[in-house]
Amino acid sequence: MKQPRPYPIVTVNKKAERSVLGGHPWIYDTQLCQVIGNPENGAVVDVTTEGGKYLGTGFLSLHSKIRIRLLSRNANDRFDTRFWERRIRYAWEYRKTVMGPDTDCCRLIFGEADQFPGLTVDRFHDILVTQTLSYGMERLKPLIFPLLREALTADGQIIRGIYERNDVAIRELEGLRQYKGWYPLPQEPSAPDSCLTVITENGIRYEVDVENGQKTGFFLDQKYNRQAVARLAAGKRVLDCFTHTGSFALNAAKGGALHVCAVDISETAIAMARKNAALNHLEDRMSFRTANVFELLPQLERSHEESYDFIILDPPAFTKSRRTVDSARKGYKEINLRAMKLLPRGGYLATCSCSHFMPDELFVRMLHSAASDAGVQLRQIEARQQAPDHPVLWNVPETDYLKFYLFQVI
Repeated sequence: MKQPRPYPIVTVNKKAERSVLGGHPWIYDTQLCQVIGNPENGAVVDVTTEGGKYLGTGFLSLHSKIRIRLLSRNANDRFDTRFWERRIRYAWEYRKTVMGPDTDCCRLIFGEADQFPGLTVDRFHDILVTQTLSYGMERLKPLIFPLLREALTADGQIIRGIYERNDVAIRELEGLRQYKGWYPLPQEPSAPDSCLTVITENGIRYEVDVENGQKTGFFLDQKYNRQAVARLAAGKRVLDCFTHTGSFALNAAKGGALHVCAVDISETAIAMARKNAALNHLEDRMSFRTANVFELLPQLERSHEESYDFIILDPPAFTKSRRTVDSARKGYKEINLRAMKLLPRGGYLATCSCSHFMPDELFVRMLHSAASDAGVQLRQIEARQQAPDHPVLWNVPETDYLKFYLFQVI
């Protein structure tokens, strides 16, 4: 006789069954057939077919369209302290393997890709920054957050605090409020006195403001793409568009560029980019401009006031839903077309998209179209993705989001 399971049971339809067996961890509200018992929001539930076959166990969310996020497909798992200690250890050991000694700033937990559904954890030297986007994971924070710090401390890492960046609207879809602030760790009498820390990435130092910076404070996923840009930048005049806090621009300058112009529409971002340039003693070969890239590129093309032989396009996500993909495609084409026309023959272009709703095949078609309209050809140097601390699960397309290309324009 089977040992009875301690979790409520949710039966799902054939569509959900096919998806789960195919490796995807999400089950949508329209795919539920029956909920046995009266589980509360964020509860752990077993998922079965209508015929009673076990499919997995996950978090139930009563308000989200993603009704269940699977934690495990192993019926022998028990979701106790030892289970979560193992998961954290696996995530940390993976980073040490794929990043080598380069783990002082990295993504420590990447949601579903690390089997922590709805949880992001970034490490910025001595601060962990978290974003919790599922109700079930929100309930588990008092268990998981202290374990995170303990695991790193036991491995000789110094972590002075955990800062929560839960100031995102998507939390409201889970019935969670928005806020940000230090998480009160056990045995800590008070929160750290500063939300600023300094990280070193690719030999470049950055001051990171975990309270006010975008997302969790700094974009870690382009780490090795910045190295690729630095390798090409020597002796070139570089235009870095959408510079944010100057990361691509600084890598180009450190790589030996003659001059780098860093552009962003945000005055706050430009101020931080200037500060980072000074921190690295690179300000003598850099200039900064507060401008709208969509207006600046055609202006430069018309005026011929400045010439560049390397342009970097690292825009924010132009689409965060399937409904706006066509509008996003037009935006991507506009900036790429203008950059291709602005560059001389033999110039270099780095271009990317960070939206998983813009699949690679659509991004490539856009680049083909832009090159055709610009009357140029693209000689591909490299096609890259996000750094390996943001792992891609092949059965979960949402984890495969960053497209990055390096071309010579001929």
